[in-house]
Amino acid sequence: MRFAPSLVAFALVAPGAFAADPPVIKSLKGGPWSAPTTWVGGAVPAAGARVLVCEGHTVVYDAKSDAVIRGISVSGTLVFNTEQDTVLNVGLIKIQAGNEYSEEGFDCDHAAPSEKKGAPPALVVGSGELPIKKTARIRLHHVEGMNRETCPAIVCCGGRMDLHGQPLSRGWVKLGAPAKIGDTNITLAEGVKGWKVGDRIIVTGTQTHGNAKTESTTEERVITGIEGTKLIFDKALSMAHLGDGEYRAEVANLSRNVVVESADPAGVRGHTMYHKDSSGSLSYAEFRHLGKKEILGKYAIHFHLCRDTMRGSSVVGCSIWDSHNRWVTVHGTDYLVVRDNVGYKSIGHGFFLEDGTETYNVLDRNLAVGAVRGKRLPKQVLPFDGNEGAGFWWTCSLNSFTRNVATECDNYWFRYEATSGSSLKLVFPIRQPDGSRKNVDVRTLPFVRFEDNEVHSVHGLYGVNLGEGVNRVGPDAAHPFVVKNLKIWDTHYGFRPQVPNLIVENLHIHKVAYGVYHPNFDGHYYKNVLISQTNTEPFNRGHDDASVQYGTLVVDGLTFDGCRSGGMPLIQISDDNPTGNAVTHMRNVKTVNWTDGSKQRALANLGGGPRPTPKSAKGVPIFFHGYFGPGRVAMVVSTKSGEFKEQPNTFREEKNLTGDGSRVTEVKDVEFPAFPKFIDDLPPATIITGVSKKDGKLLVRGSTIDNGTVKRVTVNGTEAKATGANFGEWEATVDAAPEVKATSEDAAGNVEKTPMVVKVK
Repeated sequence: MRFAPSLVAFALVAPGAFAADPPVIKSLKGGPWSAPTTWVGGAVPAAGARVLVCEGHTVVYDAKSDAVIRGISVSGTLVFNTEQDTVLNVGLIKIQAGNEYSEEGFDCDHAAPSEKKGAPPALVVGSGELPIKKTARIRLHHVEGMNRETCPAIVCCGGRMDLHGQPLSRGWVKLGAPAKIGDTNITLAEGVKGWKVGDRIIVTGTQTHGNAKTESTTEERVITGIEGTKLIFDKALSMAHLGDGEYRAEVANLSRNVVVESADPAGVRGHTMYHKDSSGSLSYAEFRHLGKKEILGKYAIHFHLCRDTMRGSSVVGCSIWDSHNRWVTVHGTDYLVVRDNVGYKSIGHGFFLEDGTETYNVLDRNLAVGAVRGKRLPKQVLPFDGNEGAGFWWTCSLNSFTRNVATECDNYWFRYEATSGSSLKLVFPIRQPDGSRKNVDVRTLPFVRFEDNEVHSVHGLYGVNLGEGVNRVGPDAAHPFVVKNLKIWDTHYGFRPQVPNLIVENLHIHKVAYGVYHPNFDGHYYKNVLISQTNTEPFNRGHDDASVQYGTLVVDGLTFDGCRSGGMPLIQISDDNPTGNAVTHMRNVKTVNWTDGSKQRALANLGGGPRPTPKSAKGVPIFFHGYFGPGRVAMVVSTKSGEFKEQPNTFREEKNLTGDGSRVTEVKDVEFPAFPKFIDDLPPATIITGVSKKDGKLLVRGSTIDNGTVKRVTVNGTEAKATGANFGEWEATVDAAPEVKATSEDAAGNVEKTPMVVKVK
């Protein structure tokens, strides 16, 4: 009797094992994927095939196939046809030099060559200049016999990975008019290009407090029509969404024409990652149903220990949604641009800087919606990270966070956390402006920039938690944290500043339970603060129930609007002054529509919770400059303070100013402190994000970040034109050259010491 070869092979393996791996199908030359002549043996790879695109070969993927390819190792170039619809079902794509097939779905099999000869291996699904015109879809499958913990995946090891869909003018915008229950259309605040009928959108929630019938959460819909700024969708809204004035929902588009997805979201999910010495960017691509739940390092998008080897790479205009393990993870990587992305539904933190060494990254105009609590990941780098669902989470602040919005996250919206312990000292090798590395306590590093960020609509606790666990360690007074134009609304705890040496300009807190909460007032300077409809503790005492203040608090311009204090003071007095240097100065303090009919109505008083007996001889006086008129200063103290006990007869009650635990006296010769003049010795950081040829010239685009005002950016000696505020985005047209060099200078005279250089291909 003769047996079919496949049956013979099966009979020779042990029970429960698989037959020997099929041979690797190698490319014979460059050509279409669907052409037999492209492959050694003359057969197009079929279901279960192991494929190697060899060095020097460019294979054009031109198929729309349901067959699941086991794995593709790319040592040459695999480029998707931009002119036709394509679908690739696969277990693993590994971009790596060496002409070897690999099924390792996380680590690189060998280091990238120190000197790359010729073009690096590449997966090209569109480019910045020539994005995919039709649709390209990569579906990641678990294939039996492959490692469930590391596969399926797309892994780039020292090669190039580019995924670029059709651009959108914006990935998300604000709502332009209120949306009511039952509405089947909405109005956007601005027109959008690239949005299409059939696209999936979300409308974020804005009213998490109140009547259950109008309580708002994020809703998903499908566009059925577009008329100017009006979007028509498939079914009526179940919730109301704010859409005018200062407080508005966001409308985000989740659909892109380039898609990377897990084929079985309920089963084994996939992940994507770049290793060091890789290149490439992601723009206007959709990453859905990715991330391996509770497995370290297997994220939807992951830049893994790249340091500055990927300077110039970016993630722009992408949607990352329904992730079981974060949206974008920046791990041990510097100079990455993450802009205009939509993150929706993540287990664990969404936009995540992983190990506390990341610097000079740009997180600009990203939307974080619905990051929820996960578990601590096994063997995670920073043990204090509870993975509690922050929209944005980091330990090293020497990065730029601008124009981002976070909403409906589980526990935190923005969370800077750095907890030192016996097993972990937070002293890491941090990149210096000259490119060297120096061991630095990362708690002492301020922001490059934190500006124009917004949080709203509570599901958890904290809006902006600045410095969890830092234990009063921060930058020195000459290099403070600077926070500008921060808007926090419809949350429980609003702003929790636990760092010392902090400057806050234009802080807007609305409709929260606790406004400035659990603060570490020590070198804090605030200018133009509005706290509205905040009724429990609008301006908390130092360290809340501990009631301790260590240094200076200065506030110039503080307005309480529509607060119902119910016997609680608008401003709480701190009891303890352990350093003897704690003092508060305030001027231009206003109350508008203050509703409190109780006998305890007071602008400044002891808190309503625990009132500990002071341990220090001196209390913490609050000086209200101009309270009794121009040039006149009211000093309010606690009745438990040493100042009051020494001369009680010099103090008095004052209606609407003092309460049961505070008294006031008028004092002279007390000057309002000037805001500190901090030292700007940090040079700008410049990133070239694209170089294209146009009319015999080079069009160069990039981003520059700085803690002050950028004076100029030059590219090959030509001054760039700012296309975004403060050169946050810029472009320059220069003569053709073998390389372009971009550098910058700020208004303080700091010149970038490590300009970026890109070789022109």
